[in-house]
Amino acid sequence: MTISTPTALFTGDSITDMCRRTDPSGFLGAGYVRRIAELSSAGAPRLNVINTGVSGDRTTDLAARWEADVVERRPDVLTVLIGANDMWRRYDADLPMSAEEFGANYAALLERARSALQLTRLVLMDPFLVPVTEEQAGWYAEDLAAKIDVVRELAARFDAVHIPLHDILTERAAIEGPASVIDDGVHPSAGGHELIAQAWWSTVAPSLA
Repeated sequence: MTISTPTALFTGDSITDMCRRTDPSGFLGAGYVRRIAELSSAGAPRLNVINTGVSGDRTTDLAARWEADVVERRPDVLTVLIGANDMWRRYDADLPMSAEEFGANYAALLERARSALQLTRLVLMDPFLVPVTEEQAGWYAEDLAAKIDVVRELAARFDAVHIPLHDILTERAAIEGPASVIDDGVHPSAGGHELIAQAWWSTVAPSLA
């Protein structure tokens, strides 16, 4: 009997994208998604890894491409990391998005996935902020904290695996310094991407083996 290799699809913004659309070696990008693919290729569980992250996306942008980039790919395992730009645009473009709107957008995506796909696993990862400037110091309390609460509530509502990336990255930054995990506040350094990959692998992979 032939056992098919599960498809694990990762989608979101630039943190997931990591130049995957110009990646000549498989469209995985240079970040945590590629590292997860490397971990998979080195041992069980073997996964068919797909990256459909797009730099700059907010939940509204993800909604516009959800059918083509998620539903039509028919993943067995779907991982979503979104929310950094839903926060960031408030500060760099005066385009605030309330936690309520963020939650409504995100829930609609998950409803569409649940109704269209037979998922083995749904994985929601928290957006995160590790401040590197004085200006960014207030963004978590002003904006991101409520959005992280939304992600955690949606994970419970949709019976998803939840990975608390904000906690994981800020805890490491407190020990080793922000540069150990982050470049500009939201884009991970190489060390940050490794931390994300290891968090996903240790949390999700055992249930897929």
